[in-house]
Amino acid sequence: MTAHFQQCQSGGMTFEQHARSFGAAAAAYERGRPSYPAAVAAWLAPEPTRLAVDVGAGTGKFTRTLLPAATEVTAIEPDPEMRAQLSTALPDVRVLDGTGESLPLPDASADLVTFAQSWHWVDPEDGAREVARVLQPGGVLGLVWNIRDEADPWAAELGELIKRPESRIMSYDRPMIGAPFDVEQHETFPWVHEQSRADFLDMIASRSYVIVMAPDDRAALLRDVDDLLDRAPSTSGATVRVPYVTHAHRFTRP
Repeated sequence: MTAHFQQCQSGGMTFEQHARSFGAAAAAYERGRPSYPAAVAAWLAPEPTRLAVDVGAGTGKFTRTLLPAATEVTAIEPDPEMRAQLSTALPDVRVLDGTGESLPLPDASADLVTFAQSWHWVDPEDGAREVARVLQPGGVLGLVWNIRDEADPWAAELGELIKRPESRIMSYDRPMIGAPFDVEQHETFPWVHEQSRADFLDMIASRSYVIVMAPDDRAALLRDVDDLLDRAPSTSGATVRVPYVTHAHRFTRP
């Protein structure tokens, strides 16, 4: 296990426990997590794209954006509760059990493999080798992260409040990746996600470190976030406008 993995230790929880925690909050994840700009999938997809594979697909947030960009889309997700949510939302998409290090697909079968908000759960060397096996020569590996833009004071205060421990285990501007991928293109996509206050609180509740908190600590954190929304003029109404910058990284298989 690399140092990239060993950094995820908080509150006595192991990396594996954090990575496998999402099923306990699958419904909140589906309600609260943001989508992605359609332009991200269009920028990543080679021409033509027969098969796109979304790995660590969760409830299918990024999978949805891939549908117009490929003839066929397959989602891969290790958690059964998340797979169930994805199958309900996207009944026509093939959903398979698997991980970034073990993809249930034949050699050279995909044109595009994406990891949206999930590469930081993958061993970067083992994952790169496995993706290279599945991609056709000239195929694309896409790594994507939605990052809140904290230019607004309330968003910066939110970042301090929830501490963003995921920042200790991922680098969304310069991700770790192994051979054979070395030539990278990086693009950013600023956008705003509008959601109800309840859905915004579900977004906070669906973060791995919040899921594994003691119930009293989780309730206290959500109360603090709710209070912050009340205090900030731009978020005190029924709708919360959350600014994001989506970071997309494009690697081509030699």
